[in-house]
Amino acid sequence: MKLVIVGFGRVGRRTARTLRSEGHEVVIVERDAMRVDRAREDGFETATGNGGDEDVLVEAGLEDADAVAGLTGDINTNYSACLVAGNHGCRTVLRVGADLSDDLYERYASDVDEIIYPERLGAAGAKTALMGGDFNVIADLTERLSLASVTIPEDSSVVGRRVVDLDLPGDVRVYAHGRADEDMRIPLPKTTVRPGDRLAVMAAPDRLDVVRDALRG
Repeated sequence: MKLVIVGFGRVGRRTARTLRSEGHEVVIVERDAMRVDRAREDGFETATGNGGDEDVLVEAGLEDADAVAGLTGDINTNYSACLVAGNHGCRTVLRVGADLSDDLYERYASDVDEIIYPERLGAAGAKTALMGGDFNVIADLTERLSLASVTIPEDSSVVGRRVVDLDLPGDVRVYAHGRADEDMRIPLPKTTVRPGDRLAVMAAPDRLDVVRDALRG
């Protein structure tokens, strides 16, 4: 896959390296000259400029990209990049802050394919370590697998079925479930799927689209 990463800071750099290690073509968009130099030293193709500018994204290869991720620390730049990419038929991933309000979340979620909270993941790791767990095990695992959250529509074939009984294609696992107005939790044995529920799944990157199709019906 060809993937465009907007932002080569802490999150963007780690993401780009992981994707490249899996054989994907990665192009970096960055406005900061020092970070551009760092990306080039790391061997990445780069486009210099504002990631929310369509001309800059086109220079980065937007026309034949499969997906674009806005991973800067500026949500407005990330959102603009995703809007432009979405208009070009790309999959879009938006980085936001963990303190995003519910209203803003709904606004952004309706316009992008996925939203990520790096700060929330960091907090989860700290909590796990404080409680005596080893979050590095999860981190190592998720570098080889991908996690995704899927919202279940009313006409999905999985509505009414127990979460623990879902038979998903490939070696895929549902690791969390949440009602529309609730936090996601490990599903109980009798938990059934309702329209609007969210299921969090873990799968190989090349299986995610198949899993989404199976859950959305």
